[in-house]
Amino acid sequence: MTPTLALATLRQAALRDGTPDAARRRALLAALAAGLLARADGFVAALDADYEGRSTEETLLAEIMVPLAAARQARAKLRRWMRPRRVGVPFHFWPASAALEPTPKGVIGIMAPWNYPVQLVLMPLVDAIAAGNRVAVKPSEATPRTAALLAELLAETLGPDMVQTIQGGPDIAADFAAQPWDHLVFTGGTGIGRKVATAAAPGLVPTTLELGGKCPALVLPGADLARAAQAILAGKVFNAGQTCVAPDTVLLLGHTPQAFEAACRASGIALPDTAVINAAQLARLDALAAGATLTPLAEDGPGRRRALHLASAPPGHALHQAEIFGPILAVQPCASLAEALAWVNARPAPLAVYLFGASRAEGATIAAATRSGALVQDRCLEYAGMAALPFGGVGASGMGRRNAEAGFLEMSTLRARVAHGRFSLARLLDPPRSARMQALVRRILR
Repeated sequence: MTPTLALATLRQAALRDGTPDAARRRALLAALAAGLLARADGFVAALDADYEGRSTEETLLAEIMVPLAAARQARAKLRRWMRPRRVGVPFHFWPASAALEPTPKGVIGIMAPWNYPVQLVLMPLVDAIAAGNRVAVKPSEATPRTAALLAELLAETLGPDMVQTIQGGPDIAADFAAQPWDHLVFTGGTGIGRKVATAAAPGLVPTTLELGGKCPALVLPGADLARAAQAILAGKVFNAGQTCVAPDTVLLLGHTPQAFEAACRASGIALPDTAVINAAQLARLDALAAGATLTPLAEDGPGRRRALHLASAPPGHALHQAEIFGPILAVQPCASLAEALAWVNARPAPLAVYLFGASRAEGATIAAATRSGALVQDRCLEYAGMAALPFGGVGASGMGRRNAEAGFLEMSTLRARVAHGRFSLARLLDPPRSARMQALVRRILR
């Protein structure tokens, strides 16, 4: 099915069947959660085949548990989220009442990448269904077995009148991005995100963009280096570093690169359980790291399983500019907190800034001096799996928020609902206006 036909099909369904009520939305979310859980082993096998080596545990954690928790939370909280929000009315309009009513935007387009091909379809889809929308999804062509299983899941649990899945490569993706959706969600790299936003602009389609960035991990003098290294590597090794919120560069304050390397080796974390997705990504990583000093923490594994490498590069090197998105961790010593903040602020705002060993005063200084989608202390990545926490970037790392009530509101239009009484002071100013009323208007302005 083409994007154009999918959009037309969903619009016709909306005209015929109307907006799903709370009971229907809750039933759809329950069916989606049950179907996802039933297909957990199928997704494990599909992703392992698509990656030619994907960790079973990482698939279960990131692709099954995270969206499952989101669907269950949305179902539990939905009636409260849907409730109109009363707002105050100026006294001269009394006894009028006013409220903001969340209403569906209509048909939502979702474009998902290959690094978490289940989670990054289902998380915004949960938001969209909870808000009463219909959805078209474009999974990544880089994980075809997973995309086929996703299409099966959505067709069986939500039905073609609620969700359409469009398969295809870059040409289909470009066509998808240019459709006049009522809202478009894209997750991927910043460069492609700009192209998606440009394609959506002629139709004035609002967008939610979850992009990337070089998420720094600041290891301050007060940090326990062993604990910091363990937490950073645990975040970096997950999905072989192919995560938008993976720690990208470690900024060391009061600790030497040699001491950090020793702490990394002592952690026992060295070889990811997941492979780099394909040969093209391996070639990109090799080109990005050319000219840098790479220190492997272990031998490479079979196939495309690359060991974690610590990297040191001169100023201006590509490793300091582009998002790494793989099992390479750049290490940069900094003489002071001011130098570390200058490094962060010289680059586009990231999705997350990670802090280790920060005092309350240092945390406040860093929060005030930087822009990011999240500021996280003492661990990496895990905040993205907190179902009640909105997720998104700022500036070049994205716009908009998904997950929980923020995601529900992102996929809704807050419509004003006003009911007037039979009389109000404001009606004294209705035309025709006497000279006395005209004078009153001027007095009010003064």
